[in-house]
Amino acid sequence: MLEIDGSYGEGGGQVVRTAVALSAVTGSGIRITKIRKNRQNPGLKQQHLKALETAARICEARVSGLFQGSTELSFVPVEIKGGKYEIDIGTAGSITLLLQCLMPALPFAKEKVELTISGGTDVAWSPTMDYLQRVTFKALERLGYAGRTVLNEHGYYPKGGGEVSAFFEPCRLHGFHFLKEEEGIRGISHASNLPAHIPLRQAEAARIRLLEAGYPSQIETKSFKAFSTGSGITLWAGYLGGSALGERGLPAEKVGEYAAEEIIPEMNAGASVDIYLADQLIPYMALAGDSSYTVRELSQHTITNIWAAEQFLDVKFKIEEKEGHFKVSVD
Repeated sequence: MLEIDGSYGEGGGQVVRTAVALSAVTGSGIRITKIRKNRQNPGLKQQHLKALETAARICEARVSGLFQGSTELSFVPVEIKGGKYEIDIGTAGSITLLLQCLMPALPFAKEKVELTISGGTDVAWSPTMDYLQRVTFKALERLGYAGRTVLNEHGYYPKGGGEVSAFFEPCRLHGFHFLKEEEGIRGISHASNLPAHIPLRQAEAARIRLLEAGYPSQIETKSFKAFSTGSGITLWAGYLGGSALGERGLPAEKVGEYAAEEIIPEMNAGASVDIYLADQLIPYMALAGDSSYTVRELSQHTITNIWAAEQFLDVKFKIEEKEGHFKVSVD
């Protein structure tokens, strides 16, 4: 059984998500210790449990240590199966982080996988669903990945209540060398149970800030009724993105400006992927081989994912710093 140090690098849920996904792919049983050791509240949280429980169902794994606050777990997979699954994370647990735990394994399922997931679609410290759809899946398609999601309803902190349908086909991954795509910035600004001017103000503030930086944009707006109340905006261009979420007391203009301030450094840098996509791509590149990208800086999440991937697979990532970028590649 492979021993994984859950406190390595970034030391959060990233190690657990990547290790479980690659355990399912390789069939290697794992024991993860010191889970989220350096966090204020160590151990597994509710959203981690739902991801791990679903992964165990999909690959018929034998598991132990699946309880809230657990700092150690074992996971022994059998076979990645297809089928339909319904998952309720509860409240506003991140749907995108749950998907991160499952998605690298799904190309190797025996048949297609369909998921219906309830939880948070737009919550802090995780990619928005719009980012996952517009940036992550676009990049994964280049690696031969066959998957898509449908955002049925937005879910915001703290009530959640969002719903996403996700569909995955067995597929063969292949290498790809990411280059910067010369695309204009597009976006979507949305709000639930709030005045219709909120998403309009978010979009206009983002548009003005982007134009000041030399980047014209096209930003769609949506105003609707849903179970939870909130707002957000996601921007994207090629393999780059930026987002911001509304908060009580935070002016809509600030939300739009924050999203613009996330994507502007990525556009200015001239790298092929943004710092968030850079860590998400690592497991897929490790499985596909012969892939590379450039990024403006290496995050702890990326370094952690590289380490985790190298524990499971016979690969070695290469990192080169040149011309103000980091080039990350795998043979």
